[in-house]
Amino acid sequence: MIRERVSENVYVFTSEIYAQVNSGAVVGPEYAVLIDTLAYPDEIRDIKRFIEDRLGRPVRYIINTHYHTDHTLGNNFFPRATIISHALCRHFLDTRGRRALEGFQESSTELGEVGIRLPNVTFDEGSATIRVGKRTLQLVPLPGHSADGIGVLVVEDRVLFSGDVMMPVPYLADGDYDLMVASMKSIPKMKLENLVQGHGESVLRGEVSTTVRANLSYLTALRRHVRTAARRKDPMGYLENVGIEDCGKSRILLNGLAEDLHRRNLIALYQKWFGEE
Repeated sequence: MIRERVSENVYVFTSEIYAQVNSGAVVGPEYAVLIDTLAYPDEIRDIKRFIEDRLGRPVRYIINTHYHTDHTLGNNFFPRATIISHALCRHFLDTRGRRALEGFQESSTELGEVGIRLPNVTFDEGSATIRVGKRTLQLVPLPGHSADGIGVLVVEDRVLFSGDVMMPVPYLADGDYDLMVASMKSIPKMKLENLVQGHGESVLRGEVSTTVRANLSYLTALRRHVRTAARRKDPMGYLENVGIEDCGKSRILLNGLAEDLHRRNLIALYQKWFGEE
């Protein structure tokens, strides 16, 4: 696990095991708030040791930005923490999340210790806030990667934990194209100092707008190719020849997972928009 401090008492933890997924922590004078958890027990324990043992702050709250298991499987390692999420996150985690975990545990003994722990507190409209010492954490809707997506803005530091609506390669297989575009367009308006993506490196202030534009450009190219495929006699054959670099992204992103995510994007969008397998 890689640890980075992006502001005073604001930390990012990046998995070295799975897809550079990020978790974060805001540490106050009496307790800490954890934003998402990683999936693998060894890395979750590293986070817990750093916050609770080294810094001496109990994790009182966990905020789940969305239900996907790479962001939520560490919930049960903090049994005294109150877990906060969008109402849809609790529902999806209790249904889709449980099914996904069963499949993962059948294929990986490393995930035998993890389990599903559902959020205790949920909201379904607008935003919510938490105070951590003198800091305000604002929970804002950022759907698109999934319907339950939220971001966490550390107001005083202008640090946004975006969840997976921002990744080095946008991922839509479980999401909605128009909602993702709208969420992305809202991010530069927040005047950020740091953007912590759901996966990959943090983005500094001067690069936020450029990074968002690059992702919007990728989505535009993706839409163009999917619509072109729909006019061809062999749409799947056409899509098979549309590589990620044809849409402006590098195949080496996310330790080589980028091309696979891109392929899933093409198929998912085609099926959603044109209703064919």
